[in-house]
Amino acid sequence: MRLMEEITGRNKEDEREEEEEVENIHHQQQWCTTLGPVPLPGFPSVVVGYALTSKKTKSFLQPKLEGLARNKGIIFVAIDQNSPLSDQGPFDIVLHKLSGKEWRQIIEDYRKTHPEVTVLDPPDAIQHLRNRQFMLQAVADLNLSESYGKVGVPRQLVIMRDASSIPDAVTKSGLMLPLVAKPLVADGSAKSHELSLAFDQNSLKKLEPPLVLQEYVNHGGVLFKVYIVGEAIKVVRRFSLDVSKRELPKKAGVYRVPRVSCAAASADDANLDPGVGELPPRPLLERLAKELRRRLGLRLFNLDIIREHGSRDHFYVIDINYFPGYGKMPEYEHIFTDFLLSLAPGEYKKR
Repeated sequence: MRLMEEITGRNKEDEREEEEEVENIHHQQQWCTTLGPVPLPGFPSVVVGYALTSKKTKSFLQPKLEGLARNKGIIFVAIDQNSPLSDQGPFDIVLHKLSGKEWRQIIEDYRKTHPEVTVLDPPDAIQHLRNRQFMLQAVADLNLSESYGKVGVPRQLVIMRDASSIPDAVTKSGLMLPLVAKPLVADGSAKSHELSLAFDQNSLKKLEPPLVLQEYVNHGGVLFKVYIVGEAIKVVRRFSLDVSKRELPKKAGVYRVPRVSCAAASADDANLDPGVGELPPRPLLERLAKELRRRLGLRLFNLDIIREHGSRDHFYVIDINYFPGYGKMPEYEHIFTDFLLSLAPGEYKKR
């Protein structure tokens, strides 16, 4: 009996130790869930908190990016939108793309109380790009013209209400048909990407304000999507709207056009006329990107650029998007992780 008692006593002690060990593991797991993966001792890590929509998270945080990031000492941690941001972290970088006044105030307050954290990007600067009335103003003010080419914006007109007044407003403005109609608000939603092409005066009344009307610039049906990640630039070709002057007299009405410039419309491997498919000069793009980073106050955006058909060096910026679909950009994993490391404290940049 005594032997049994001794054995039973040891088992209870072992059980208590096991229970304590389980509690410790559970506590560590809870901490990991809140903060993210635990770095190895002596292995510096850059902690990137992210606040993105579920759709954006899926398209951006692809397994290849996360794997490469881990190898470079970068940890991505989801920000809990139901908990105070200041109670989370600590973060080296905060990456965000959420809409709404409440979130803008949260991230703005966080920037003030945590100046040591790099926030990508300032909410006020992002908000500027959500309104197409002002989106292209920085490019227009720049009026970039040099030996490598000229960059401008199409003439445009903002219509806030009353579709019946659009024909008169277009006549007074001097805009030439056809016109590309875009929603005024560019919030990244599917609706904000809906485009229409109006070919005649009568069809203008069918449009739905608020919207922006841009003169259609014949560009041979090819668009250049210029991705900017900090100081890095990557350019891809996409098929776009193609309306030749010969077709114009035959056209009438308003045409809803499918979303252009998406990855499925890639023209990188197409056999294009060099006058249409040749990429814009690199020095021109570098200067344009540098100036817009400064004027917009942003580090993550892309430009939709077209070349006027028949002109080798006359380009137009027709749209600017904050934190675009980088998952569609070739080699985005390497470009983005290098960018994040460049923002981190000095001891991390050596990795």
